[in-house]
Parts: sequence; structure tokens; C-alpha cells
Amino acid sequence: MRKQPLGHLLLDGPPGLGKTTLASVIPKELGTDFQITAGPSLSAPKDLLPYLTNASEGSVLFIDEIHRLPPAVEEFIYPAMEDFRVDITLGDGLNARTINMQLQPFTLIGATTRSGMLTAPLRDRFVNREHLSFYTLEELTTIVCRNASKLRTTITEDAAREIALRSRGTPRKANNWLLWTRDYADARADGKITLEIANRALKMKGVDSRGLEDLDRQYIETVITVFSGGPAGVQAIAHTINIPADTLEDEIEPYLLREGLIQRTPRGRVVTAAGWQHVGRKPPEDPPPTIAGNHPQPTLF
Repeated sequence: MRKQPLGHLLLDGPPGLGKTTLASVIPKELGTDFQITAGPSLSAPKDLLPYLTNASEGSVLFIDEIHRLPPAVEEFIYPAMEDFRVDITLGDGLNARTINMQLQPFTLIGATTRSGMLTAPLRDRFVNREHLSFYTLEELTTIVCRNASKLRTTITEDAAREIALRSRGTPRKANNWLLWTRDYADARADGKITLEIANRALKMKGVDSRGLEDLDRQYIETVITVFSGGPAGVQAIAHTINIPADTLEDEIEPYLLREGLIQRTPRGRVVTAAGWQHVGRKPPEDPPPTIAGNHPQPTLF
């Protein structure tokens, strides 16, 4: 009605929830042009300039992983977001001059998996901010059924629900398991995905009823077997199973923490009673002793 561009939008949330997909839907609904780039590819302001000058009125510029913008590029984009202008410096030294270039009003959509790494000046320039949460079982079941029809694959309702149940609340994971299950059904069955076929396919991948994979169960088993259930430091666990510590913290621990299978304590990681039971172990009756408070320890002479 106003013929004005949409306010700048920031989408944040864990990976695989559809931030890029939603960003591509918005310009289609608005009937405008769409440009896409990523923060790591913009190493200098000159890399961003073509996107800004090519933006038509009301168009959408999408920057994925926007928290990885270099400081120089981030400061260069401030006047473009607020006043739709950029200042370009030509020449060096005494012969340098600055040209003020006016831009067409556009919409910037940023996507990030780590909103805390955004600087406050950049974060505050987004008029709209949306946080994407994990999907419910019903929503994922709908996504699996809908994408199965796009793949021209027959799938039963209970099979779609089983795939959704093991997808960790993430559509990307659900789509990956659907593709794998379809391949399994074509190779080992008549092409129809039933509950039995889905269970057999996911079992071959090592995915259990709660969505845990082999590496997740190995993590829990290591803490139980080697460290008696914890507490154990992440570096010690990483060296024990020969996996980098940042891989454990970024890929394995978030889902285990969300499911309540492990806990993070000041002294290290601890496997909960649910974690013991999930890998078929009996949890200890008495929890490991902990030091309460921050009382100073006596000095031994």
C-alpha cells in the first residue's frame, strides 16, 4: 500500500531450520528482485559494493552467516542500511576524494547461527528480528509427507512420523533421512516407504529411536566407561575418542544437552540417569561426590 520496502530483517537460529528458504520466499511474495551472498565471501567493502549498486527499488539482499562480516565491511554497510547511501573514496593521499552515492531503497535480510557474535550497532539496525526454534513432531511429519510427494515417493503416515521423530527437530535432517530412506526403499524393497522399511533404513545408518547416531552413543559410552559417568572435561573426552573438542561442543553435545542425556557442570560433563538408561546401562545409585560452594581448601604443610 505504501510502496515502501520491507524493514531490514534478521533471522537467527540453529542450522537447518530454513533461514535461507524463508529469505527466498519473501522477495517472491513481494514480487521484487533477490540477491544472495555470504559473510565470509565479503572480505572488503569493494566486494559488497556491486550488490548495493545493483539493488533495485524494494529488492532484497540476503547475507548468510552475517556474523562473519569483517569490521570494515560491517561499518561500510551502516549508512546503506539507514540512509541508503555509500561513501566511496577515490585516489590516495592528497588527491583522494570522497563520492557520496545514493542507493535505491532495499531490504537487507541477514541470517546467522550465532546472533551473540553480532555487534550491537549492526544488530540494532535490523527493524525486524525473528528467532527460529526447532520444529515439532507434527510439523516435521507434514514436511516429510509433503517432500515425499515432491520426490514422487509413496510413504505411509507412520513411516513419515518415524522419520520425523529421529530428525532432532530439524527439517534439513528430516529431508536427509527421507532421501536416504527413499534410496533404501528403491534398492531393498518395492519403492514404497513403510514403517518397517523406514526402521531398517535408519538402523543401517545407526540412527536410534531418539535420533542419536553412532558418534553420539560413543560419546555417552566413553563418559560412562572411562570416566564412570563423569564429571569429565571436554578436552579429556575429545582425546579419548580422538575427535576435536570443538566438534564435540558444536555437533554432538547440543542435542545431548537438549534431550537431557548429559549435563554441563563446573567440573565437567556428567551423564544423566536418562543417558545411562538410553545406552542400556544401569545408573549408579549414589551420585558422584561434588564439592559444594567455594570454600577454601585447607593448606597442607
